[in-house]
Amino acid sequence: MNFTPEDIVQIEDNGLTVEKVISQIQIFKTGITPTNLKDAATINNGILNFNDSEKKEFINYFESQKESVSIMKFIPSSGAASRMFQFLFKFLKEFNPKKESINSYINKNKVPEMTLFLFGLEKFPFYKEAKTLLPLNYEQLTDDEKAIAFVKVILDEDNLNYGEQPKGLLPFHQYKNEISTAFQEHLFEAASYASKNNNARLHFTISENHKNKFEQELNQIQEHVSKKTNCTFDISFSFQKQQTDTIAVTLKNEVFRDDADKLSFRPSGHGALIENLNDINEDLIFIKNIDNVVAANLSKTVASYKKMLGGVLLKTQGKVFEYQERLENHSISEEEIITIANFIANTLNVVVNLEFEKYSNKYQIEYLVEKLNRPIRVCGMVKNEGEPGGGPFWVKSENGTTSLQIVESAQINKKDKLQKEIIKNATHFNPVDLVCGVKNYKGDKYNLIEYIDVNTGFISAKTKLGKNLKALELPGLWNGAMANWNTIFVEVPLETFNPVKTVNDLLKPAHQA
Repeated sequence: MNFTPEDIVQIEDNGLTVEKVISQIQIFKTGITPTNLKDAATINNGILNFNDSEKKEFINYFESQKESVSIMKFIPSSGAASRMFQFLFKFLKEFNPKKESINSYINKNKVPEMTLFLFGLEKFPFYKEAKTLLPLNYEQLTDDEKAIAFVKVILDEDNLNYGEQPKGLLPFHQYKNEISTAFQEHLFEAASYASKNNNARLHFTISENHKNKFEQELNQIQEHVSKKTNCTFDISFSFQKQQTDTIAVTLKNEVFRDDADKLSFRPSGHGALIENLNDINEDLIFIKNIDNVVAANLSKTVASYKKMLGGVLLKTQGKVFEYQERLENHSISEEEIITIANFIANTLNVVVNLEFEKYSNKYQIEYLVEKLNRPIRVCGMVKNEGEPGGGPFWVKSENGTTSLQIVESAQINKKDKLQKEIIKNATHFNPVDLVCGVKNYKGDKYNLIEYIDVNTGFISAKTKLGKNLKALELPGLWNGAMANWNTIFVEVPLETFNPVKTVNDLLKPAHQA
């Protein structure tokens, strides 16, 4: 691959190296090997399920220990809200009330979402504000014209322009005397389980061009939320790092150039955020997406399960720390080695090498140290009530080791009959509900970049300037980027998972205060 001097300057200005770009191009050429599923993770086969007594025990343990550790809530929040309103943008573009009725449009184009949107109009948290912006002759319009007028108010750039706003700052919940954004709900939620000494620390990864908007929202709500929760807040923001962008290529795997003959770099997906997470130096980190919040009446349920996951993490980590310290500083008996080997197998889901018992004492200790010396994640898993897809699986790597992984649908070869059968047996999916421990027993933080499986990721089809191109997404934050962490899956109820993927999701009970 020959780059011009101008190309090299552009590459280095992006924080990349020529070698790195060439390696990315090579991935396009060779493709990404699909993940090799060995089995679906299910209850008693990789997923833990706790009864009420056990749940209470972990909650109590978390409450008893949380003052002795530093806690942060990490919220990926960079997404714009455009996808939420996709069917409404399409409606504005295609519907002509002079040529057909709205019912005809819905039936012809099979858009039941439009029916639900119009039926639930008054229940949306933005309804009252949108109503004040409607044209003066609104009441004289036909029902079809009214629908167009209302949708224009929420989407037009001269009005609410919601499609171009960050999802975290849209109205999510309508209360008696206020409207709450997802951003605000995360503060309320953090106060209920991620606070220490009446202080909650949250970190939002956002788009740089949205920073002023988030800071303005914070200035408007912080005092109000603090009064209601008796909690102060330390809020920080970061952006996806430019050096995590990846080169775009043509369909022939040649570098894609724009009209000015410049190379084209693209954001590499949420997997890039492992860099942001790696910059956080806290003992315990909760991870949850920006759009997965609930109205206040359901927040206690969510908080209780977050505390439960936190208790599982702290209790497990306590044992890990004990064993790390003993392996490093004391002579270990054969019986203790067996105890630790059973712990990593039964608690950390490490499939111990069949030759382990034949190893020398020195090599057994090195093996156990290596398996324990990793970050830990405890992940909530929700029962799959729809079509099975991405989620928790036992995966066999290229070097023959088997481990628990969160796998996205796009990583799986669905044409393979065996892989297809394993997917059918899946019972749970991943709601992005994680609690992470990123330090060893000495308090030294792991370098999370060292635990990425670089052989995972996605190649996706995109367009730019009307031309087709291929884009590379880095290993996902909770997929390949955490592939070499120690992993524990715990079942949590469906009511803890309430994402807002389309605007109509705001009509669901979890978002109706």
